[in-house]
Amino acid sequence: MAQLRARERDAIIQALRAGVVPKLGLEHVQVGRAREIEELVKDIERIADGGAAIRFVIGEYGSGKTFFMNLARLVALEKGLVTMFADLAPDRRLHASGGQARGLYAELARNLSTRTRPDGGGLPNIVERFVSKAQQDATTRDCSAGEVIAERLAHLEELTGGYDFAQVVRRYWEGFDTGDDQLKSAALRWLRGEFSTKTDARKALGVRTIVDDASVYDHLKLMAEFAVAAGYKGLLVGLDEMVNLFKLSSSQARKSNYEQILRILNDVLQGSASHLGFLKGGTPEFLMDTRRGLYSYEALQSRLAENTFVQDGLVDLSGPIIRLANLTPEDMYVLLQNIRAIMQDEKTAIPDEALTSFMAHCSKRIGESYFRTPRNTVTAFVNMLAVLAQNPGTQWSDLIEQIDIADDHGDDMSDIDEAVAADPNADSETDDGLSSFTL
Repeated sequence: MAQLRARERDAIIQALRAGVVPKLGLEHVQVGRAREIEELVKDIERIADGGAAIRFVIGEYGSGKTFFMNLARLVALEKGLVTMFADLAPDRRLHASGGQARGLYAELARNLSTRTRPDGGGLPNIVERFVSKAQQDATTRDCSAGEVIAERLAHLEELTGGYDFAQVVRRYWEGFDTGDDQLKSAALRWLRGEFSTKTDARKALGVRTIVDDASVYDHLKLMAEFAVAAGYKGLLVGLDEMVNLFKLSSSQARKSNYEQILRILNDVLQGSASHLGFLKGGTPEFLMDTRRGLYSYEALQSRLAENTFVQDGLVDLSGPIIRLANLTPEDMYVLLQNIRAIMQDEKTAIPDEALTSFMAHCSKRIGESYFRTPRNTVTAFVNMLAVLAQNPGTQWSDLIEQIDIADDHGDDMSDIDEAVAADPNADSETDDGLSSFTL
């Protein structure tokens, strides 16, 4: 913990107290799941080598899916990749007709991160790095930067939507070269998917297309290629809360989104995508439910079917599905030790006996859930340490028995059951934007 910076420490403590995943310092609290992480490292190396990868991270509510995906994001950044992560929501999904898919892309673009900008907002850095490298190359070759930029963007124009993408980057260069900040800003807005009409885009940049609901995946492929042209190793896209697709009340809307997932999966498995990887986090219901989940779409069910030889303790992590293994009590003990080391110094740290007593109390209250889905357990432990740190003389033994901890089942599926019970026709064939969500 000697290398833990104050900023990381504060971010970790605040996030854990709120029951959310910290974006910084995850390596200081990570425990278990070593084999799953090794497989993800292999995926990241494959992306950096020009390949593609896709993984569905499946786990129960509170089991650590988001933590695992954020850890993969940090590894990707360290390996020189660009990352774009976002949660699906009622106004953000892969396929739509009312702007929800463009909303997802805009959120991904806002969260675009690089190693030097790990908290998002990294798109301007990528574009400026591309332009700066072109200028340096032009000086070395004794030619104009515009020629170099056109040469490096030529391969993008062969991809769907690539001509206008390249044109927008060139317009950014024009703004950069002439000091026209308004033109640079318009180019960045287009790249972030913030133009809502083609008329506005044509007026500002002279291009005839925008990032719309139908072109989100195509633009992710373009962004991956552009990141490589700017000197990065590739792009890792993370989509969490995929259960929101499961919760779509319109069967046609679910089917359209699952078709988009199938398209991405086919591209990756057939080698049609390059320098691009996807992580998609969801619950077992999202994957296996044969009426509303991915398994309700036959083509996806056949491609995502798990190895039939995986039984009696055997594992196979080479397929697209990663089922998060449960933490063990030993893992939980190490996790509590890590949190103690982050929050307390040698003078105020509680003894190991307090950790075992805390775990015993949690086991008594909620059984094995305290380490299988540890969100509430961790929050309670952090709260206890916060009280001890701010109230000198308070004994940990006096606090443990006062801790009220509940099993963390989450409510991901509760509204589904209520909707079906209230409206037998809820699984309709219409797709009318936000109204297709059951909230």
